[in-house]
Order: sequence, then C-alpha cells, then structure tokens
Amino acid sequence: MTDTKKLPAHLAIILDGNGRWAKRRNLPRLMGHRAGLRKLEDMVRLVKREGIRYFSVYAFSTENWNRPAMEVAGLMSLFRYYIRKKVDELKKENVRIRFCGRKDRLPEDLLEQMKWAEDYTADQTALDFILCINYGGRAEIIDAVNKLIASKPEGPVTEEDLRKNFYLPDVPDPDLIIRTSGELRLSNFWLWESAYSEYYFTKIHWPDFDEAELKKALEDYASRDRRYGGLKNK
Repeated sequence: MTDTKKLPAHLAIILDGNGRWAKRRNLPRLMGHRAGLRKLEDMVRLVKREGIRYFSVYAFSTENWNRPAMEVAGLMSLFRYYIRKKVDELKKENVRIRFCGRKDRLPEDLLEQMKWAEDYTADQTALDFILCINYGGRAEIIDAVNKLIASKPEGPVTEEDLRKNFYLPDVPDPDLIIRTSGELRLSNFWLWESAYSEYYFTKIHWPDFDEAELKKALEDYASRDRRYGGLKNK
C-alpha cells in the first residue's frame, strides 16, 4: 500500500482506449467496452485496497450520444449488466455506489437500477465509487446555475452557492485525474472541480491499465508539491 499521507483522497480516471484496444485485436468495439468494465471491477478493489476514499470514473459523457446507436445501446446494456451482477459483491466489500450526471436520455429501467444500487449501498463507508454516466462538466455548471436562478438567491452568488447545486456537492474535488490511451485533454470531465487537480497521462489503453500502472500514477502524484497558488512552507 502507498503511503496514505500522500494518497489522493479522490482519484478520478477517464476510461479511454476501449475501442482502440479492441481494434488492435480485430474485435468489435463493444468487446473493448466489455473488457473495460471487467478492468473497472478489478480497479475498484485495487483503489479500495490502497486506502483511497473516493473513486470516480468517466464512463459515458453527454457527448457520447453522438456515437453509433448500436454502440450506445450496447453500452447501456453493459451498464445494466454491471449493476445487476456486481452490486452485491461491492456491497460486501463496503463500497458505496453513486452515479453522477444528467438523468435525461437515460433509459427508464436503467435509471431505476441506478437508484436501487445507490439506495442499496448507501450505508457503505470504505469507498465511494462514482460512475459518471451522461455527465458533462459544462452541463453540470449550467444545471447548477439554473437551480440557483430558480431558488432566487439574495445578494451576490458565491462559489459555495454554486457548489451546493452540483450533482454531488459532498464529494471533494479530485486530487488526481488519470487519463489512459494517450490523449492529453479533460474532455469535459470535472471542469469546475479539477481547478487544482493533478493530472497523469498514460498511453496505455484502459483495459490494459493494471495494478502496476496504478502504483506508478500514485507514486508520481506523491512526488508532486501541491501549493494551490501559494508558496511551499519552509
């Protein structure tokens, strides 16, 4: 286990490269997504073992609806399967499952499964595992602003006012954001919350991201000096 004093309290990962992983093996893209979900199941346990308290993943963005209809339908089916088959196992390991994102456009039966999983694991305390589905950072900010307008606040709006209207206001900002598969961008993930996040990019496709790669990322994070705009104490 990594030194807990130097661990991120909130680790976030952009799960990128499933399709490219499948293409290299002459497999359909959906097979890559299946491999990515199997890897995610392993990673939840590894992150919990490391002692990290919050683990969020970018599973499906607001822009991913632009993908081929067959691929989107396949992803929704994989989400259903994951919830139906894996939630019991995660609850036994004291993992709380949460979802982050807009509810519109998601199938009604999937929304029901998501609510059930959240309620069923609500009292688990070892790890908050957050699946960002139909999530977009810009959408979250817009939704928060509209909620604020509807509440008719008095006086100037503060950062705290806005944060209270985010999807998961109790979740701390991500300390470390990992992106796999070689892309060097956030792609609309945790835009507000990532203002002081550390970033770690790797060319490894998500299905091949393993325990050794996780440890490399955590060790790299632990070596950094986070000053939040100030100066290091002497």
